[in-house]
Amino acid sequence: MFFSSPQLTTMHWVAILFGGALFVGLTCYSIYDALRRDFGSTNAKLAWVQLSVLVPFFGGLAYLIFGRKRGRKI
Repeated sequence: MFFSSPQLTTMHWVAILFGGALFVGLTCYSIYDALRRDFGSTNAKLAWVQLSVLVPFFGGLAYLIFGRKRGRKI
């Protein structure tokens, strides 16, 4: 083999899976919430969804901090 990989413990796997689930959950929730809100224009809604998709973790986080306040719930 070209490299050796270390053996991961159960706690390492739990941390990896928890981080992945947090990442996927945050992204999916931000997309879902953006699609359910009215931003005044379709372009603004599309921009928030694109930000959440194209800038994976930080796009969803930015939407939750800044974008939710701009849209109103339908």
